[in-house]
Order: sequence, then structure tokens, then C-alpha cells
Amino acid sequence: MPRFPEETFYMQCRAAFLSVFRSSLTNISSKKELCRVLQLAGRNPSQATLDKYWNPGTTHMNFDDFCEILKREWKTENDLMGIFKKLDANGDGYITQSQVEKLLTTGGDKMTPEEVKAIFSLSDINRDDRFNYAEVGFCRQLVSTAEKCQMASLEKLQSDAKLKRQNFGSHPDSPPKASVTSGSSPPQPPETTWSDPEITLRKDSRPLSRPSSARSRRSSLSHSVTATSSQWYRSCVRGSFFLEEDGAISSLQYQLHLPQTSNVSLSIQPMNKTSPWMNVDTALFVMLAGDTEEDSTLLCFTSTKDKEKYIWRGQLKAGMYYLLPFSSGCRLKKRMRLLGYNAIMRHREALSEIFYMIDLDGNGLLSLEEYNFLELMISGEECKMGTWAICKDNFDMRENQLTKQGFMELTLMEATDGDTDDLWTLVETMGYNRMLELVEACPFQIDILCESTQPSVQPLRLDSGSKILNQALQKSITLEGAVKQLKGQDNVLIYTYRGEHRVSSLIVNKSNQKVTVRINNKHNSNCCSSRGLNVFAIEVPARTKMVCQHVLPINEKQDWTYSCVETLLSSK
Repeated sequence: MPRFPEETFYMQCRAAFLSVFRSSLTNISSKKELCRVLQLAGRNPSQATLDKYWNPGTTHMNFDDFCEILKREWKTENDLMGIFKKLDANGDGYITQSQVEKLLTTGGDKMTPEEVKAIFSLSDINRDDRFNYAEVGFCRQLVSTAEKCQMASLEKLQSDAKLKRQNFGSHPDSPPKASVTSGSSPPQPPETTWSDPEITLRKDSRPLSRPSSARSRRSSLSHSVTATSSQWYRSCVRGSFFLEEDGAISSLQYQLHLPQTSNVSLSIQPMNKTSPWMNVDTALFVMLAGDTEEDSTLLCFTSTKDKEKYIWRGQLKAGMYYLLPFSSGCRLKKRMRLLGYNAIMRHREALSEIFYMIDLDGNGLLSLEEYNFLELMISGEECKMGTWAICKDNFDMRENQLTKQGFMELTLMEATDGDTDDLWTLVETMGYNRMLELVEACPFQIDILCESTQPSVQPLRLDSGSKILNQALQKSITLEGAVKQLKGQDNVLIYTYRGEHRVSSLIVNKSNQKVTVRINNKHNSNCCSSRGLNVFAIEVPARTKMVCQHVLPINEKQDWTYSCVETLLSSK
């Protein structure tokens, strides 16, 4: 086990890992990659060591697996001294070059005589071809070589601007500081073999190929899809974030099925037409579905931003995935409980927007499943098939789906007679205030582009405070964030993820006592917190982890600085 603090070990692990991969969410997919990343961490694994961890049944390893291997394979100067003592048959403190050469050229990863000679050039050999391995510091030199590899990885990380933005932060003993400028360029997507496909906002399940230059570009909702030498298939789905009474954010969650391994472009963007000033942050977490939801594995999340669109690009294998939309909620606000205001015309505008929000597949019609999303929001009960059949007889439908005209007639039926209670219940449930401004909800759209295969995406459920989303969020912060110990508390760790447009922090309490941590945001500049307070306290039960807060810039066009200070209030 390493003889230095946990955060230092973790930093060295990440430095080595990010010297090979773009993200610590990336999996090691081969024995060759495992060997390479171990070497950059200062280890020189033998073939036997690699075989021990990468057996015939191994398909991949994640960052946590890598850290565990480093812990097990850590060698100190004393460990090496013990190995040389075993070679010292006489116990006189001397070993011969021929003894070591035989060991290195016949066992494990066999070395050439030239490689062995290069190793011995590090130390002085006397006339008898022997050396005192303790006095000449040969073990110290070998350990220092490993440390040089670690330092090289750290230096590479610190000099790389893109990886620097993933943030190791300042020294663990210093309060974290960051300055994010709106003019800075977004992180580059992972290296891929295709050009940058943009999303069209019309539903089309046919394969998409390179458009002709004559295609009209006048519509702001029509962008081109480009590809180099292959076809792209598209699926899209809509949804909304809703601000609950307790401050939690709820939204639909989705299931994605890929019939074959494919290059993929995923994006999520807010589609708030009524409040263009409200630039709501979004993200999409992708989890590989396991036998149960608890067994699901976080693969990636959208961290790159292009205008209002949050994007991830990479390769996904054939299989089933969960798509989990996320918003910090910093820019959604509780509505004022105003009374009155009974304009049916304004209600029509709101209902038109609500129709857009619940038309999940964007085909201009509401299926029974889509309409039930609204019914569950309002009453907690679904519309039965018999009731749907009555709607079919009385309101405009097409292909057993409710048209926009039919939806308006259905929802305004009682309001035209003067009874607007149900109408107000509907619009307020969907996030509108009494001025019919959408302030407690934000519609979004998810687009999936796949190369050479048609993706299938289906809504799963409306969920608030989802356990699986919280699991994905916590995992992303621990894997992509910097870590430090809470001052005076070795068993309480603070993880801080610093993205281009969001800062998220997590408190991990490894102790057997509940801790109360004071969070002070007064040193932040141009920042708003999901907690809505500059100073607050958070209780973290024993041996649990808890998301502390999310922080966004108030004005994205200005510099913003995150410099939160965490202190222990109590431990019991």
C-alpha cells in the first residue's frame, strides 16, 4: 500500500490514466493498454503480473480497477531490498551482476543482455563483478525511476490545457479556486473517424447521408447532417425537467437500444420557447444496463457544450443503455402564488406549448402513452382504454392519436363554460405561474445519431430524486473530480468536479460517525448554487456519500470564480 496520503495516490493514478485515455470514465479494453498505463504510473509489470489481472475472461477494466492494481503492485525501497536479500546467498550485502542477469533474462518478461547492462550502468560495480546493493543506493535509484515516470505523467497533465480543465485543482490543503471564462473554447470531442454530425430537429428514421449544397438553410430548425463515407441513423425524444415542491428535479428517463456496436453522437438541449432568457443547464448520463438498475455502470456523460447543446461523442457497443437527463435546477425558480388572471387566449398559448412538451416522439400527435404522462403528472392515474375510446368519438384524432386541435378542445372544454380550476391545475402542474410564464419546468430534446445502425429510444418513467441518476452523478464526480481531505478529518473527503459550465461537489464520509459540514460560498464570484444559499450546513451519515451542491455562473458572458470553503461543524 502506498506510503503517502490517499489524495496524492489518487492524483498520481489519474495522471497516469489520463496520459493514455481522454477521460477516467474510459475503460481499459486490452492487456496492452493495461501494460501501458501501469508503466506510466511507474510500474513495469511482468507478463505474469499482466496475466494475473487480465485473464482470458477479462473484457475491460475501469479506473477503479486500475487504482486497485496499483495498490497491490506498489513496491517501496524496502520491498526491493528484500528481493535483493533473497539473492544474497552469503548474507554479506553483496550480489553479483551475473546473479541478477540470470534472473532478469530467464524469468518473467525476459530482458536482453543489453537491457540488463543498461540497468547496471546506474550503479558502480567493483572488480569482482559485485556491488553492495544497500550502500550504493541501487534500490533507491530504481524507485526514483518509477517516481520519474509518475512525475512525467503529472507534468503532462498540468501542461495539457484540455485535461487541466478536468481539474486537479490546487494543492489539497488549499481552498479550490477556478476562473471560467465564457470565451474559452469548449473541450474537444474524443477522436473519431467521422466528421462532426449536427442534429436535424425533425423526426426521420431513414438513413441520413451527406446533404446537397442546394438544401435550404433558411429554417433555424433545420441543420445538416454530414458523414464521411457512411450512413447515419437518427432517433430523437423529448422530455421536460420539473421543479418539485421540495426543490428536487424530476424528469423522464429513457432506455436506448443499439443493435450493433456503433459510433454515436448524443446530445441534449433545453427547448424553452416561452422563456428564452432562462438558460437552463442540462446533461445526459449514459449507463450500461445491468441485471438490475443497481448493477448498471456509468459509461459517459455530456460534458462538451456547443451553444445550447450538451454533447458526447464516442463508440458504444451493442446492448441496452439508460439515458438519464440531469439539470442542477439552479436556473429554475419557484413561482409566486398569484391569484386571478383568467385569459383563455393566454391559456391557449400555454396549452400549445404543453402539447409540444408531451409529444415525446415529435410526430405532432399524442398517443395514449404520451397523454398518460400528462395524466400521471396531474392526477396520478392513467387514462383507461375505454376513456380513450370516448375521446376518439368526441375529439379530433388521427391513427388513434390525439391531434393538437383535439387536445386543445379536450383541455378547454370546461374552461369555456367558466370553470377554470382544472385548467389552472394543468398549467401549474406543468410548471407555469399565474402569469402563464414557464418558470418551474424546462422542455428538452435528446438526439441520438448512430453510424450504420438504427437506434431505438423509449421513455421509461417519470422520476424525481432517482437512485440510479444519483448513482451516476456521484460516480462522475468521483471519477472526473479532484479530491482533498476535509481539514482535520482523514476519513472525510471532498470531491469537486469542475466542468466548463458547471461545478459539482460531493462529500464522502468514510468514518463511523455522522458529520456536519459547513459550506461557505461567500468567496465565489458570479456564481449561483443549487442550494440557493451562500452559507449552509449539510449532514452526512456515517459511511455514506452525498452530493453537496452544483454551482453555475450567474452570467455566462462574464468570468466566474468558484472558491468554496468547507469546514467541519460537528462529528458524532
